[in-house]
Amino acid sequence: MKLIQSKITKAVAMMLSMALVFSACKKEDEVAPAPTVSAGSAALSGVPGAKVTITATVSAPGGLKSITVLKNGAAFDSKTFAGETSATYTKEYTIDNLAAGAVVNFTVQALDNNNQSSTLATIPVTITAIPPKTIVEVKGSLEGNVTWTADKIYKLVGFVRVGQEEVFGTITKTGTLTIEAGTTIIGDRATKGTLVVQRGSKIIANGTADKPIVFTSERNPGEREAGDWGGLVICGKAPNNLPDDKTNRELEGGYGAFHGGSDAADNSGSLKYVRVEYAGIPVNPNQEINSFTFGSVGSGTTVDYIMASYGLDDSFEWFGGTVNCKHMIAYRGLDDDFDTDNGFSGYVQYGVGIRGTTQADQSGSNGFECDNDANGSSNTPYTSAIFANMSIIGAKGKAETSINVQFQNGAQLRRNNKQKLYNTFITGYPNGVYIDSQRGDAKGNAAKGDIDLQNVVLAGVDGWGTNGWGQGFATNPKGFAVADAEQNTAATAILIGTQKPSEWFVSLKGNKILANTSKTGLSSTLWGTGTPTFTLTTGTAESLIGSSLPATLPAFFDKTDFVGAFKDTDWTKGWAEFNPQSVTYIK
Repeated sequence: MKLIQSKITKAVAMMLSMALVFSACKKEDEVAPAPTVSAGSAALSGVPGAKVTITATVSAPGGLKSITVLKNGAAFDSKTFAGETSATYTKEYTIDNLAAGAVVNFTVQALDNNNQSSTLATIPVTITAIPPKTIVEVKGSLEGNVTWTADKIYKLVGFVRVGQEEVFGTITKTGTLTIEAGTTIIGDRATKGTLVVQRGSKIIANGTADKPIVFTSERNPGEREAGDWGGLVICGKAPNNLPDDKTNRELEGGYGAFHGGSDAADNSGSLKYVRVEYAGIPVNPNQEINSFTFGSVGSGTTVDYIMASYGLDDSFEWFGGTVNCKHMIAYRGLDDDFDTDNGFSGYVQYGVGIRGTTQADQSGSNGFECDNDANGSSNTPYTSAIFANMSIIGAKGKAETSINVQFQNGAQLRRNNKQKLYNTFITGYPNGVYIDSQRGDAKGNAAKGDIDLQNVVLAGVDGWGTNGWGQGFATNPKGFAVADAEQNTAATAILIGTQKPSEWFVSLKGNKILANTSKTGLSSTLWGTGTPTFTLTTGTAESLIGSSLPATLPAFFDKTDFVGAFKDTDWTKGWAEFNPQSVTYIK
């Protein structure tokens, strides 16, 4: 009996031991619960461009391995972890440019160390409408420090002046107008709103490549026209060659924009990444406000990355002064692209002028128009500006393209000027270069080297007359690659000594006359209606790459090895606009 009880006791003990072992193994093999994700509680919304923070809280008893985030089903973000049992996920999102009411859904999923996935947590972001900007009307004179901000639109009513000078030499007010990057300024059409920065005052308009400052028409897309408003006028105290009296020191048109002085380094402020669209008004017959007007602006002023488009007069005009400029676009203006007068002696590098086929002025439209003064006098300082790396693209891209008969010259160098052109490309005009001595001795200045052209390339148009420039046409243009005042009346015109104009031109360093543009590396889009391709195709027989600027140029000029405004970098990208008619500025 005792033996039987002993065996039973041992059996029970063994069973209990086995149960304990089994229980211990079961606890060790248990798997932790799957992770869970909770989305942030606050509803997310905002206008395009605003920033919001995607937030989610994760619980992972089995140790967090990773988090994966999708944006509308596509990969957006992922993050790995080191086995934490809880974590908070955050990620900043810049709201896409979507229509108001659209929703972007973010889904967050966690994975633990046991490769268990959580259910998806959805975080919606709702796009809200951009509220319309307040339009602030500006009139009269501005004094002191004034700032215009990008959250508003500023409307110029009549002549708005920074500072005040009612009589030359009597400055009664001064001011500094600062304009934030991304700000839009519109001109009142009824009063031809115009911004005039008077002598002794400044404009600080520094946009950026992604937030340019835009001066434009107040009208709706599709309705805008050249001359909808006045333009941007800056007056400084640098020298010009006008008589030193109150009458002559007022810009043409007599609207109280006085200019000139003796301070070559005068500072009128800074323009960077600025566009002027649909400007230019006639104040009097043959006296207009340009898109950009520089009246005796000094070299202390910064001008870089500026664009004039669809102006009623010149895109850029300098009346005296010493200001230096880079990266300039003259696009489909009516009169001249780059007009220099009254002793302008500054430096300009990287400029492009592109014309429309029908937009030309009754006075005759040119890429460059250069005068010492209206009479071709010997008043000093001479108009002796230096331009380098310029691309002057006339309207005639193909022989069959019909263009306005008022187009004249890629460069009209006249009225006793002493201008210099280096590494410049010209095509598409009835004349490439015209040395005009009908007033003043431009030919004599060319003979002495005061008019200097080096590494200038002129390209004709296949089938346009007998010489690619319209020669032999019964009507205008009767063009030539290089012409002088007698070219249209004498069978053998003389520029210098016994040289024909073209012979004089090619005798200068690096100058070329090409039959056409086919081997230059230029894109045909320069004559299209869309955004042009400016960079060059290399490796062509007549490539514009390989010509260096003269080593003696002032330090302002970058050292380049190409002709024209572009090589392999398109400096217009981001801030320039080649279809402003379609842009909605007032929302």
